[in-house]
Amino acid sequence: MVGLASSGIPRSPGLGGAEGMGIELWRRLLLSLPLLFVLLPGAPGFTSPLDSDFTFTLPAGRKECFFQPMHNEASLEIEYQVLDGAGLDVDFYLISPKGETLVFEQRKSDGVHTVETTDGDYMFCFDNTFSTISEKVIFFELILDNAGEEDQEDWKKYITGTDLLDMKLEDILESVNSVKSRLSKSIQIQTLLKAFEARDRNIQESNYDRVNFWSMVNLAIMVIVSAVQVYMLKSLFEDKRKTRT
Repeated sequence: MVGLASSGIPRSPGLGGAEGMGIELWRRLLLSLPLLFVLLPGAPGFTSPLDSDFTFTLPAGRKECFFQPMHNEASLEIEYQVLDGAGLDVDFYLISPKGETLVFEQRKSDGVHTVETTDGDYMFCFDNTFSTISEKVIFFELILDNAGEEDQEDWKKYITGTDLLDMKLEDILESVNSVKSRLSKSIQIQTLLKAFEARDRNIQESNYDRVNFWSMVNLAIMVIVSAVQVYMLKSLFEDKRKTRT
């Protein structure tokens, strides 16, 4: 790329100020071509998003565990919600690679936990063994910070001839990472809003079924009470005395 910078586009001595500025702009664009190698998907140093979310059904009397490999000086954030099921509760615990219990919660409907990590596999489990009838629909999201930064310095060895640019390459990478983090945060918020919407919808449908059930029970009771009242009133006016012939 140094050869490209040294050869450039030749200037014509007869060009005016505007044309000279246009050629200078093209020259700068050609010099910035190495940046595309950094910004293209799959290029070295541009890691894919590390956040993930998952929704699953936990049967009654069962326990499900998941594992997440982590590195030193990273951060693991776990957020979960019980979307559907009787009681909307579940047991949750998070275990470190050394077998230490970092978080333990009983009969919770939601929770958010952040831990500083070390090298190893972290295990987090959802326990529904206390329920013998009702299954639970659970949503959880993992947010990994600084989990892939050890590879972000590799991009520098692919870039040469950038000392002529007015903007530092580090500033460009910082701007790209800022946009990436903001987009990831937006996706995270939208996913959480969808989870809240699903949970509220399940609660409304459950309340709707309960209202219909108890309405039918009340209607049946009213019919029975009305029949009993009619029978009692008729019995009051019946002449039970025996007539002599």
